[in-house]
Amino acid sequence: MTSPTPSAATPLEVTDETVAKSTTSNGPKGSESRSPGRLAWKRFKRDKTGVISAYVVIFFFVIAIAAPLIAKLYGKNPYTTYSTQDPSLLDAFAYPSGPNGGMSSQFWFGVEPQLGRDVFTFLLYGIRTSLGIAVAATILTVVVGVVVGITAGYLGGKTDYIVSRVIDILLSFPSTLFFIAFMPVVYGIFVAPDDNIPTWLRALALITVLTAFGWATIARLLRGQVLGLREREFVEAAKVTGASPMRIVFKELLPNLWTPIIIQGTLLLPTLVTAEAGLSFLGVGIIDPTPDWGVMIARGSTFYSQDLTFMLFPGVSMVLFVVAFNLLGDSVRDALDPKSKR
Repeated sequence: MTSPTPSAATPLEVTDETVAKSTTSNGPKGSESRSPGRLAWKRFKRDKTGVISAYVVIFFFVIAIAAPLIAKLYGKNPYTTYSTQDPSLLDAFAYPSGPNGGMSSQFWFGVEPQLGRDVFTFLLYGIRTSLGIAVAATILTVVVGVVVGITAGYLGGKTDYIVSRVIDILLSFPSTLFFIAFMPVVYGIFVAPDDNIPTWLRALALITVLTAFGWATIARLLRGQVLGLREREFVEAAKVTGASPMRIVFKELLPNLWTPIIIQGTLLLPTLVTAEAGLSFLGVGIIDPTPDWGVMIARGSTFYSQDLTFMLFPGVSMVLFVVAFNLLGDSVRDALDPKSKR
């Protein structure tokens, strides 16, 4: 009688063990690769427009953060009037004496008419100021909108009614006109009429006003989302198990709201950048000599018929940033919510 050889069973055992290990090791990776976050990231990476826009946006933020370092390496600052040190920089009419706004190896973007300040460093710090104010206002606006919208949608009843009416009132205001009229009131609360308004107060007032009239849109959107989610089975199950309202909001509702929150945040930032620059252009936001996108465009508008250079750099850079961020917001929306893609 021939006994079975051990080699006949060994491959089968090894194969089973290998298959089991392979299944165990590949299981989490497969589920992880199919997670919503990874799928959204893969969709975003396939969108060349979104990727290029992201690089442009990152470039602007790096410039804003590193503006003091860049200015130090460059050897100039945005506040010094270099024409007083070298009168040859400006002609008899106080315009840059050199071609293209006085652009040279010493002044890469030229010099400012009349005052002779360095345009390059003024633009660096202007981007820093505008983005800093817009980012702070965007964060506060999103936080307030999320809190108010989720609260109104979850509690319902009189709370929802009152919040909805407040949102209707805020959305009915002509925001630009109200900003112009309201900013002096904010300044008057903290500073006497004859005193100079410090720059930090102007920045704080801009952030406050932009936040106060910017949260309503996000709150209304999230209120509608929560009204639909609170009737879903998983929320009812959480209530049956005795979960507190706070736990239901953070564990059940908020995870399902991240997509609209992120989308609204990415679309809100460029809007607030242009709003901040517009208020500074009109003289009710940041004012000269503090560098700001709106300040540069306002100053450039007085010289553009004789010298377009000073207005060219802030105008082109601002348009480039706003367009890139809007395209990035559209790409993020399409990646997180493919159904919204046209």
